[in-house]
Amino acid sequence: MCKHFGETDAVNGVSLSIGRGEIYGLLGPNAAGKSTTIRLLTGILVLDGGQAKVLGFDLATEREQIKRSIGYVAQHFGLYPELTVAENLDFYSAIYGQQSSDNQLDLLERYDLKRFSRQRAGTLSGGYRRRLSIACALAHDPELVFLDEPTAGIDPLTRKELWDGFYDLAAEGKTLFVTTHYMEEAERCSTVAFLNKGGKVAEGSPDEIKNMIGDRIVFAARTRYEPPAQSMIRDVSGVQMLNRLGEELRIIADAGVDEGRLNAIIRELLLPGQSLRRVAPSIEDVFIALTQEQ
Repeated sequence: MCKHFGETDAVNGVSLSIGRGEIYGLLGPNAAGKSTTIRLLTGILVLDGGQAKVLGFDLATEREQIKRSIGYVAQHFGLYPELTVAENLDFYSAIYGQQSSDNQLDLLERYDLKRFSRQRAGTLSGGYRRRLSIACALAHDPELVFLDEPTAGIDPLTRKELWDGFYDLAAEGKTLFVTTHYMEEAERCSTVAFLNKGGKVAEGSPDEIKNMIGDRIVFAARTRYEPPAQSMIRDVSGVQMLNRLGEELRIIADAGVDEGRLNAIIRELLLPGQSLRRVAPSIEDVFIALTQEQ
C-alpha cells in the first residue's frame, strides 16, 4: 500500500498480513504512518498505489462494502457530544440497521456505561468517552474492528480494562487491528508490525520480534544519570544506542563491543549493589535498534 501527501510518503510500500481472530498491533512513533495506514484499510483514504483486501473486499473498488462491514474507533473522539450515551449508541446502531435494544443494553453493561446512559457524551471523562467509542463501533457486531490508538492518554487501570475487553472480543472470534505508540502494548498482541517513516521495519509475534535483535547484545544497569559519562559510553567502540528508563540504563551494542572499556566507565556510575549485566532484549530495544539502521 502507498499513500502520498504532496512530496511526503506517508505510507510507502507497506504490506501486512492479518489473520482472522487475532489482535494485530501496528506500532511506531508519532508520524510513522500508523493512522494513515488504518485510514487506508478502513476505506477513508484512497490508495495511491498497491492493493489490499479487507474481509475479502477489494480496497480499490469495494470501499463502501468495507465500511459497512467493519468497526472503527478513531484516534480522536468522533461521536456526538450533544447526544446522550444511549442516543449515540442508538444512532450508530440505526446506521447499520441493528436497532436491537438487547444488544445495546449488553454493550452499555459490557463497557460500564449503563449508569451514564442519560448523560451527554461530551461530558464524559476521557476513559469513558473511549469506552463509548468502542461500544458504538461494535453496535453492528462487526467481524473486524480497527482501533486507532485506543489507549492514548488513558490511565493505566483503564488501559488494562480496555485490553481485557480486547481479549474478550478476540476470544469471541473478532479480529482486532490496533495502532499504538506504546511499545509495552506490543506484548499484548498476537502479531506486531513496526512502522517508521512510512515503511514497515519488522513483523512477527512478540517473541519473533525480539529475536530480530540478531547478534547484538543488550546490557542493563541501575546507574546515576551523568550526561558526560553517557557521552563516553556512546563513544565506546561497538555501542549502538543508550536508553534510560528511570534509574536503569540500557545499552545496545554489537557483539564485538569493548566490554572491558564499557565496564570501566559504568563502574563509576553504578548505584550501590548494582552491576552491568546482559539482559534479554525488550520490544523497545529491538524497535530502536532496527529503526536506527534506516
